[in-house]
Amino acid sequence: MSERPVVEPGQRVIFAMGGGGFTMEPNNPLLDVFILTLSPRPTPRILFLPTAAGDPNAQINAFHERFADRACVPTSLSLFRLGGMTRSLAEIVAEQDIVYTGGGSMRNLLAIWRAHHLDAILVDAWQRGTVLAGLSAGAMCWFSGGISRSSGAPEVIAGLGLLPGSLTVHADGEPDRLPVWLEAIRAGELPGGWAADDGVGLSFRGERLERVVSSRPGASALRVDAVDGELVRARVTPELLGAESTSLLAPDEDVRELRRVHRFRQGGGGYR
Repeated sequence: MSERPVVEPGQRVIFAMGGGGFTMEPNNPLLDVFILTLSPRPTPRILFLPTAAGDPNAQINAFHERFADRACVPTSLSLFRLGGMTRSLAEIVAEQDIVYTGGGSMRNLLAIWRAHHLDAILVDAWQRGTVLAGLSAGAMCWFSGGISRSSGAPEVIAGLGLLPGSLTVHADGEPDRLPVWLEAIRAGELPGGWAADDGVGLSFRGERLERVVSSRPGASALRVDAVDGELVRARVTPELLGAESTSLLAPDEDVRELRRVHRFRQGGGGYR
């Protein structure tokens, strides 16, 4: 497969969820369906990376169940089960239109990605137009930093820096993260950024926040910056995704054929 050219910075898309998607909202597909619309392809290839949670089968199965009847080609990649792999990680990632990263431990996620050089592979894919999406740890990892509970208590952690601001997640579900994040911004340990409730997704094109959406009413996002040692806050009311967002059809025969070819090419126990 020929290598895709690098796209302009303003064409690069990242979708970061404070919480939600198939792992947190099994009966609410709105955020996951929205992710598919971020790719210009009518039947995007979407790769799930469950690294942050240790590649659990339950999470992988839930991903495939959520996207099985959508107009897409879903696959998952387990870095804990790479035995028998016949293709490189770079080749697998390069053919994807969307990479979707699950939640769990951000510290473990980044350590394992770096051990496999997957962090650099994902940055290259994003620069070539692959949409990067994720929730919780899988959302914060794209920013300069965030607030992780990988070691128990909330603490500052550095991310990959594709987006220059910071992000803290589960703002309503795990409120003990919020004061740690605010103090880190005030002290200059983290740049200003966003706090996102569960069910809220922030869609960035380049470094610009393009849309804020939510799968549930009442959820919101918060923008905070430090100005002369004082915190300036601005509440953001998301666009509530509605029934029309679930209108992606079940795959037709062309999509089924794409999936059959894709399965034939995959091989290896770590790539499904």
